[in-house]
Amino acid sequence: MNRVRSTSLFLDRKEAVQKLIKELPKHMFSSENTVILGVSEGGVYFAHELAKELNVPMNILLTEPIYSLINPELSIAIVGETEEVVIHQALVDAFNIPKDYIYNEARSKYSDEILGYMRKYRNGEGLKDLDDKYVILADQCVETGLTMMAAVKTAISLGAKNIFIAVPVLDNVVYENLVTICDNIFCPHKIDDYIAIEYYYEEIQPFSFEEIEEIMNKNKIGNKY
Repeated sequence: MNRVRSTSLFLDRKEAVQKLIKELPKHMFSSENTVILGVSEGGVYFAHELAKELNVPMNILLTEPIYSLINPELSIAIVGETEEVVIHQALVDAFNIPKDYIYNEARSKYSDEILGYMRKYRNGEGLKDLDDKYVILADQCVETGLTMMAAVKTAISLGAKNIFIAVPVLDNVVYENLVTICDNIFCPHKIDDYIAIEYYYEEIQPFSFEEIEEIMNKNKIGNKY
């Protein structure tokens, strides 16, 4: 019996990454000038697959969300592993959230979460200097753009020469915001009124810490980043 496809854009991550690969100008990137960074759990899968296709090194760029005092499920800011913070100013203003709260939470998230993931995935090491590198930031989707903005700020602070974003689907408004702070965005599906990741993938399961660890272990040998 033939399976009937829904209105989703992709069957699963495998199909999404294959569509994303077709968007890449492969001639631009080499193992000497490029590193790919996954910016979320699922983004690690995309970074790994893109790195194999381009024959370049990959790593994970760690970030943690900071949630609202009023709604513990609402992300109002993101902190990265160089302690760069990106704030959703409209939400902060709407809920009158003190800046002190955000930066205190950022320090706590960095100490309690990000440093722990560094130990787990990179033996406690931070990302190395990215001077003169093309950095491709990869993810499975982009919702508000906060996480990707924090990733861009982190890559800039580490000296990246050029920064690119590779993602299979993102909202047009978010695209317009992100394209002003990076060199290019590779994306097969730019859409209006982004809903949720489950709407665009027919099959999308959480990417586990064990799967991330397996990918990171595969990339340790010969990967100095």
